[in-house]
Amino acid sequence: MSGYQLAENVSLAGRNTFRVAARAAMMADVSRADALAGLFEFAMLREGPVLVLGEGSNLLFAGDFPGVAVCLTMAGVGIVQEDGGSALVRAEAGMNWNDLVGWTLARGLCGLENMALIPGTVGAAPIQNIGAYGVEVGEFVETVEAFQRDTGQVKRIAATDCGFGYRDSLFKRESERWVVTALELRLPRERDLRLDYAGVKEELAAMGIATPRAVHVAEAISRIRTRKLPNPAVLGNAGSFFKNPVVDAATAETMKAEHPLLPVFPGSDGQRKLSAAWLIEACGWKGFREGDAGVAAQHALVLVNHGQASGAQLLDLARRIAASVRERFGVALEPEPRIIGARFDTP
Repeated sequence: MSGYQLAENVSLAGRNTFRVAARAAMMADVSRADALAGLFEFAMLREGPVLVLGEGSNLLFAGDFPGVAVCLTMAGVGIVQEDGGSALVRAEAGMNWNDLVGWTLARGLCGLENMALIPGTVGAAPIQNIGAYGVEVGEFVETVEAFQRDTGQVKRIAATDCGFGYRDSLFKRESERWVVTALELRLPRERDLRLDYAGVKEELAAMGIATPRAVHVAEAISRIRTRKLPNPAVLGNAGSFFKNPVVDAATAETMKAEHPLLPVFPGSDGQRKLSAAWLIEACGWKGFREGDAGVAAQHALVLVNHGQASGAQLLDLARRIAASVRERFGVALEPEPRIIGARFDTP
């Protein structure tokens, strides 16, 4: 068995959560990591553009993809080491991220509860260094296993060498070089729960939970996300479209003085994160719609496809939103999803 299947001229409309129409010149479904070396010997993969595609929940296709879309389907998971206080969990790239969160919680492991219901696959998690409600996956990564295209080998990369930053990593910066195949996470049996973020305590109180455990936090956050974010199965979207902008402390204090309701969160190295959703809503975009491209009525950070919007139309809307925020607040917004077929340059 080769461990992969190839098909030509494949529709990507069902492979991206924005549900925009796009096609790939070729699609490779890969069921074994050790098959990647053979697959990448094909000239089309060696020389042309390659896109590793998970659930397509963090992508916007601005047009067709002229190269090979590689889909990793392996989805095994298991505990590879345990020492009483923590366990090392290995999950393969094709596993659904929220399924992994549930799997770890069911085994009494903590850490991932704040990241419940984030869409996408395990393989995408370290690339984006996904995070939510004050927690990032990079905090728990021990090793990322990835196929290195220029050497044809699967490498094990320690967390300290992954270059994790806010929604950033070595794998995102060198996306043409790496294909993430598996993730190893060191998860504790006990830890202090992080509840001081965006209504989590209030949700737990509404659930009647006085002394929450990790599984309760996951449930509370799932409820909050379900209320705040449109379901991609019903309304095409890729979750939060913009990163929260990071500014220095002095800029944050000045903006907070001018706009007392602006939420400001602590960032790394003494910097501050501003709420992109608040900035966008203040510019009047929440619930905006033009044709089938729009902004969610529930949450100003979420761009939505009401039906037949093209990726180019959604990208144009995103650029206009960013330009208006920059004009009013002097703050640049950066997209969170990867944009395929165009650059995100505001006019």
